Amino acid sequence: MRRPWRHEDEILALVIAAIAIPAVIALPLVWFHDYELKTKITLTLAIVIGSGGIAVAIRARVMRPLQTLANLTASLRERDYAVRGRHPRSDDALGLAMNELAELANQLRAERWRDEETAAGLVRVIESLDAAVIAVDDTNVVRMANRTAERLVGRRLEGSSLAEVGLGELSAVDAPRTIELALPSASARGTWEVRPSEVRFSGMPHRLLVMTDVQHALRAEERQAWQRLVRVLGHEINNSLGPISSIAETLRTGLARPQRDADFDDDLQRGLEVIERRAAALARFMQSYARLVRLPPPRIVRVDVGSWIERTVALETAPTKVAIVPGPSISVPGDPDQLDQLLINLLHNAVEASAETGGGVRVTWAAAPSTVTITIEDEGHGVADTANLFVPFFTTKPNGSGIGLVLARQIAEAHGGSLVVRNRKAARGAEAVITLPSRAVASLAS
Repeated sequence: MRRPWRHEDEILALVIAAIAIPAVIALPLVWFHDYELKTKITLTLAIVIGSGGIAVAIRARVMRPLQTLANLTASLRERDYAVRGRHPRSDDALGLAMNELAELANQLRAERWRDEETAAGLVRVIESLDAAVIAVDDTNVVRMANRTAERLVGRRLEGSSLAEVGLGELSAVDAPRTIELALPSASARGTWEVRPSEVRFSGMPHRLLVMTDVQHALRAEERQAWQRLVRVLGHEINNSLGPISSIAETLRTGLARPQRDADFDDDLQRGLEVIERRAAALARFMQSYARLVRLPPPRIVRVDVGSWIERTVALETAPTKVAIVPGPSISVPGDPDQLDQLLINLLHNAVEASAETGGGVRVTWAAAPSTVTITIEDEGHGVADTANLFVPFFTTKPNGSGIGLVLARQIAEAHGGSLVVRNRKAARGAEAVITLPSRAVASLAS
């Protein structure tokens, strides 16, 4: 197969062909004219050499600008944006090409500076993070790691596989999750939140793993929980022990007197009654706390949502009207007893709130692709203090225990769902929204 001509050879051939036509006409006229031989030879050499020189000059004139453009393009490819081409005119085709390349070089240089500044800033941010950041390729080989990651592992990571540095468990992480890892630089296992994402380095897809140590955060939350618990327990116990101690001291002083007052027996009776009431209140408080912290894991079966709601509403004996708006026929995985307790608490709160205004209560449910939402709406005064709704033992009711909503949310979350209590937007009152998964969740079975 014949190789195609180079561009410059084609230009030269076309120029020669164009010059050959007048040369072929001129040479016969020279040789057949009545000239001396010396003149004929001179004219012939002038025609041939002149034509060849013109062809070569035209070839060079065409090729030099093309070579200049090629050199400029090569410099751009090599990211050398300082090279520029010159042309005496800017209004012809070659001048326009030179100007466009110059503008392209300026734009690429500005973008390169911006990218380099952004990359440098990103590197500084990544290096300053307390979280460990690791980028791996499709073979789980580390291509980038910040100082935090290398400090945790105790060695340089780039070029090593996750298994080689003791992080093989990260290979199977494809969604945000919390895992236990025994890092080589640590003597014990730690709790880490790992968040994977997809990024591209040098045009190739990589997986970016961001590891955050949640052990310290968990300990801080645990410490705060204990502090809150101690405050609540101390407050309730002191409220009971204070009167008990005072009355006991009064009775002891009365018994120590040689001559007792005539009404001492009545004081003794009343004092013992106060001690009994405060002791009973303290016992009820401790029973409520035990009930809150000892919620057993749910025993999962399929629960028909419609039957569950109708069964629970039928248990409410208050005169407040409770309306059920039928929803789709659907079931959820859950513990029937715990779900009954969840709905009873929320329904009782709604009935009490509506009784203050003479309003009613409405229960509805709806289905989404993977969840079921149950809504209990009341026509009461609404929620005045949303910040303390789920604080244990906080209540605004004279005889309330302060654990109903806390227990309800705990049951919802134990079933893989959630509970939200908020004021209604379109009408007076509040609404409690329960969201439960409509399909079995693996963590519930365990």
